[in-house]
This record gives sequence, structure tokens and C-alpha cells, in this order.
Amino acid sequence: MRVSVFTEPHRGAGYDDQLRFARLVEETGFEGFFRADHYRAMGDEPGLPGPTDAWLTLAALARETSRIRLGTLVTSATFRLPGPLAVMVAQVDQMSGGRVELGIGAGWYEREHTAYGIPFPAVTERFDRLAEQLEVVTGLWRTPPGETYSFTGDHYRLVDAPALPKPVQQPGPPVIVGGRGPKRTPELAARYADEFNMPFKTVAETAAAYERVREACDRTGRTASGRAPLVLSAGVVVAIGRTDAEAQRRAAPLHVKSALPPEDPVVGSPAQLVDRLGEFAAIGATRVHLRLIDFDDLDHVELIAAEVLPQLDGPR
Repeated sequence: MRVSVFTEPHRGAGYDDQLRFARLVEETGFEGFFRADHYRAMGDEPGLPGPTDAWLTLAALARETSRIRLGTLVTSATFRLPGPLAVMVAQVDQMSGGRVELGIGAGWYEREHTAYGIPFPAVTERFDRLAEQLEVVTGLWRTPPGETYSFTGDHYRLVDAPALPKPVQQPGPPVIVGGRGPKRTPELAARYADEFNMPFKTVAETAAAYERVREACDRTGRTASGRAPLVLSAGVVVAIGRTDAEAQRRAAPLHVKSALPPEDPVVGSPAQLVDRLGEFAAIGATRVHLRLIDFDDLDHVELIAAEVLPQLDGPR
């Protein structure tokens, strides 16, 4: 089981907080550091000192770390045009020596869009735009050096793009598509992604989502094409402690009113987290992204690294 840490800086974390956290994640043996791409907190809290841009932050972290994977869960397709996004991610991949992953979704949190003047179309259009962004970003990365890339869609048009810069990873950084949607999300994952991620739901709900993605892979011809099978991953909210009181203290932020949909956290001992990860492995997950809430709680990272990671099989 591959294990990364997922963070939410929009709850309240500056760059220095994220740098300290990412360095500890690397030092303690996790595979990666991933962060959300949001511009404001989900509840009434101000999220001081304020938002940090996901890709600007990851570019800086790329120069301050040496081993861990770095990426987004997930970049909102409403925030950036696909051509410049492909340039950004390719450049950060170069800056990291080939350690970047692009998680991308349609966008869903209207409040942050209205707060910063970002257009927020209806859900059908957002998914249409996501589909075109996936086509454009992967198309630019896959275009051979010396050739140009053109694309005409309903929302984006590129003419003779030089398709530069090229990322270190070829044919491009891994693409992660995830979400709870039963129709378009599985199809987009099957067509474009390297990884499908089901975020923060029960094992049973995650298993059902994996089955929908497998069916989409068969339906779109991916299974028969010889392409690498999708990595199946799960997002897991965790509040782990040496005692029940410690775990409950870490779980306190989960009870604060938020715009997030209901989740299925693991609140308890390291052994309980090991058991939950085993359940995810049994349904086909080979990677998990553990959501840790408090950037100041470095002991939480160290506890999981010391008492959970050694009990898992495979590279971390």
C-alpha cells in the first residue's frame, strides 16, 4: 500500500507551515505530499493567514524536497486555462526532477468562486470543461518535440501550440481523476487518468465506485487497449492517537460545520487505521491519501509513520 499525506491549507496554513509539514512527511517515509486547491475555508473560520495558490506552493516545495511525490487533490478546472495549466505542471515537474502528479476535477465550491471573481458555470458545463482540459493538457504533454498541437472544442481553442515545456515524466505526470459522481467521473478517469481516487467515503461506497470505474474501462476500450490499468486509491480522513482522548482531540475539527459532504473518518488507534487500510486493500486500492487536518500537529505525522507505515506491505 502506497501512503501519501493530504492537506488542506485553506483551513489556515501559510507557506512556511506547509514546508515544515512536507519536509517531515518526506523524512518520516511517506510517499507523497498532496494538497487541496481551494481559495477559502469551507466553514465560517477565516482560514488565516489566507489562501495559498496550489501550484505556486508546489513549485516552491519542489525545490525544498528531494524524494516525495507532490500534487493536487484536486486542481479545479474552473481556476486555470488548460494551456497555461499544462505549462505550470510541466515546469513544476522539471523543478522537482519528475515528482509531480496532477489531480484535477470540475470544481464544486461556489462560495470561493464568487469571493474571488471566478466564473462558476452550471455543473454540466463544468464537466464539459473538465473533459476538454484533460484532452488539452495530456495532448500538449504527449506532442512530440518539434511538432505543434491544435484543439477545437466548445470551450477552448488552441492553434499550433508549440507544446512546451516538456515535463520530465513521459508521456506526462500522472493524472488523477476522482470523485463520487456515478457517470461522467468514471468515464473521464477511464479515458484520461492514471489514477482514480474515491475521497473520504466508506469502504462499501468506495468499492461501488471502483466497480463503476472498471466498467467504464471496459466500455471505453481501455481494458482491451493494453494501457496500464488505473491505480485505485482512497482518501481517508484520520484522527489517530495513542489514547482515545488524544484521538478525540484530533477529531474535534471534524465536528465543525462545513460545506463538505459527509465523510467516514478513522478516529482511534493506529491499529484501527491499519485495519481500515487493509479493508481498502481488499477491494483493490493500492494507494491511500491520509487527510491530516492540523499543520501544527507534527506528532500526528510521526505517530502514523512510526506505528502504521511499518505494518503495511509494499513501497510507501
